Amino acid sequence: MRFLGNVLWLVLAGWWLALAYVVAGVLACVLIVTIPFGIASFRLAGFALWPFGRRVVVARDAGLMSVIGNVIWIVLFGWQLAVLHVVAGLLLMITIVGIPFGIASVKLGALALVPLGTRVVDADDAWVPQYERQPAY
Repeated sequence: MRFLGNVLWLVLAGWWLALAYVVAGVLACVLIVTIPFGIASFRLAGFALWPFGRRVVVARDAGLMSVIGNVIWIVLFGWQLAVLHVVAGLLLMITIVGIPFGIASVKLGALALVPLGTRVVDADDAWVPQYERQPAY
C-alpha cells in the first residue's frame, strides 16, 4: 500500500515539489555560508519525492543554532516552499481520491517551514526510545 501511495504521490505532486526543494538546495549551496540549508533541502527533496513509509522525528537536543537556522531558512526559502505545499494540497483536495494526498502535502508544508532539528527515518524505525520519550521519574 505504501508503494502505491508513493507512486500516486510522485505522479500527482511529488516530482515538482521535490524539484522545488532541489532548486532551493542548489541556491543555498551556491553561497558557502548556507550549505547546511542546502543539505536540509536535499534531504527534504527525497522526503517530498517518496514520503509514505517514512516519518519525521524531532531531535530534542537540536539547540539554539537550529532555531536561529530555522528563522533564516523561513526568510530565505521556507515560506515559498510552504506556500507551494499548501497550493498543491488545495489542488489535490479537489477530488475525493486526492484528499489524503492534500492533507499530506499540507503537513509537509509545516515541515518546509522548520526543517532544521528534524530527521527523516523509516516508519518502522520511528519508535526508537532516543527520539520519543524522556524517562519518567
